[in-house]
Amino acid sequence: RRTMKRLAALVLAALMILGMTACGQKKDESKSKLDQIKEAGVLVMGTSADYPPNEFHTEVDGKDTIVGFDVSIAQYIADDLGVELKVVDMSFDNLCINLAKGDFDIVIAGMASTEERQKSVDFSDPYFKQQQAILIRKDDDSLYNKPEDLASHKVGVQNGAIQVPIANELAGEENVFGLVKAQDLIMELKSGKLDVVYIDYTPSLAFAAANDDLMVKDIGIKSDSEGQCIGVQKGNEDFVAYLNEKIAKMQEQGLIDQYVADAQTLAGIE
Repeated sequence: RRTMKRLAALVLAALMILGMTACGQKKDESKSKLDQIKEAGVLVMGTSADYPPNEFHTEVDGKDTIVGFDVSIAQYIADDLGVELKVVDMSFDNLCINLAKGDFDIVIAGMASTEERQKSVDFSDPYFKQQQAILIRKDDDSLYNKPEDLASHKVGVQNGAIQVPIANELAGEENVFGLVKAQDLIMELKSGKLDVVYIDYTPSLAFAAANDDLMVKDIGIKSDSEGQCIGVQKGNEDFVAYLNEKIAKMQEQGLIDQYVADAQTLAGIE
């Protein structure tokens, strides 16, 4: 066992290290987030690139590239700051955790602001509002006409998405199945393991466009979400104010509508 004297010395050393670390962090924090990004010369965007037309992989000039209207919004911000854009692709349900850890400067991933997410992340004003619809096999069209029709059916959702609690309420928690990637939900729907996939409207359109046996249906599901927002680390009010200013400017100039239209074309939505 360690002696008290040795333990005291170890505690003192640990406190000194913590003190030095705190001083180092304080120095970094003296610069605003915007200044830190400009100094680094890069804006790091966290996303989950399995959600066309928001963000998805495609081939550009023979190279796998992440595209979509969320990426276009991030590129606009990077250009405005005079820095490069770096896109980091990971699972949707881990984005807020990694943002809070400081792995990214922003998260743009078709993400809505919720009370739970606000505990660890600050959000911009909404830049895009999604309708609520379901994706089903065409053969099952007659089965689903109102929200209550989801009861007792196997409903697939993306882990961490705002659709999870709504699906739990409509179908019963035991009938709701969460997966990490939207593409996996589509495969399970096509194979008959799921009856319904409940994700956002425009991604549903993209997946229906790519799969002749699937269709999108609006059955009147309501969500109190105000729309999709940009997430940043907590405590960066100036950065949020800057992002809100840029979102307003993009909306005024019709750029976001243009980005959405371009991304829908790329994703095969007519």
